[in-house]
Amino acid sequence: MITRHIEQAIKSQIGKYPVITITGPRQSGKTTLIKTLFSDLPYFSVENPDTREQIEDDPRGFFQLYGHRLVLDEVQRLPILLSYIQGIVDDDKEACFVLSGSHNMLMMESVSQTLAGRTTIFYLQPLSYAEIRKDYPNTTALNQMWRGGYPRIYDRDIDPTEFYLAYAETYVQRDVREVKNIGNLRSFSRFLAICAGYIGQTINYSTLAEAADVSRDTVKSWLSVLETSYVLYQVSPYFKNFKKRLIKSPKLYFRDTGLACSLLGINSAEELNTYYQKGAIFENFVFNELAKGFYNAGRRPPFYFWRDRSQHEVDLLLNRGISIDPVEIKSSATFRMDFFKQLDWFRKVADIPIGEATVIYGGEDEWRSDSRRVLSWKNIDQLVAP
Repeated sequence: MITRHIEQAIKSQIGKYPVITITGPRQSGKTTLIKTLFSDLPYFSVENPDTREQIEDDPRGFFQLYGHRLVLDEVQRLPILLSYIQGIVDDDKEACFVLSGSHNMLMMESVSQTLAGRTTIFYLQPLSYAEIRKDYPNTTALNQMWRGGYPRIYDRDIDPTEFYLAYAETYVQRDVREVKNIGNLRSFSRFLAICAGYIGQTINYSTLAEAADVSRDTVKSWLSVLETSYVLYQVSPYFKNFKKRLIKSPKLYFRDTGLACSLLGINSAEELNTYYQKGAIFENFVFNELAKGFYNAGRRPPFYFWRDRSQHEVDLLLNRGISIDPVEIKSSATFRMDFFKQLDWFRKVADIPIGEATVIYGGEDEWRSDSRRVLSWKNIDQLVAP
């Protein structure tokens, strides 16, 4: 079993909060993680109909029977539990609950409203390259992008093509219905595939609406569903302190490039290598790997991008608080000095403190000098440290 890097961050908070909440995409490994870290606590899955019925029939009796130190998995299936837990942890200083769930909207709204100040929250993502490289040292960037990071693919050696077809079907048929009542699931499935073709692009609701043959309001609603159920996410532009005319629409990325490749009909790493949007998928992969590093450290990704209307662009800005670190992302395995062109230009025009400028690329050679850095895709996690 692959060790998850988020374990240390979670362990550091045990005893500091009466409730530890772990959320993230479906099948990202939450159940395995909590059973490993909290093997001394009784485990209950609210997904189990018998368990859910027992709790619904007599919530107080359930806690009297099993105590105040429990793991409750898929807790979004029964939000009323959170109100009981709130009362328990307020009265019992020895109480310890570990909660997990997959649906951001359904779970996090209840958690934030009911358990504010009583819980610390962790976001478990699919496996990162930093987590699998010990067991899969010969993995290439292309292979990692195509396979994605869902643990079941690695633990059970499942063909990614088969896995993602089943994953997408299960997500649409079950999870979408739970998050929001969407009548035409076939249209929603088509929209999901269309989104994969817009990876790394600024969101234009009219363009997406035309492509999917739905209204702008429907596009906004469906994007919200996809984001709150951990399928995709948006990165906002950074425009503070700039006087130039800047693009202010967010960019679109998938939580897992393996799922995106499946939706695009890419059936192998070899096909991905010749795919016309390989650069955009590599950019998405880099964003994901960095995000995983931040989440695994118990932090939130401080991501922005920058683009003006003259098409000057910086792929990624890392907000370090006292400065901004600009990052250029290139899928090429061969480094060229002109990769720094946009970063050098940005340093000249920016009226904010600029830190180290980094190029992340598809090769392996690395170097660092003055305020410049060239970083291999294999060591993306090094950028997580402030």
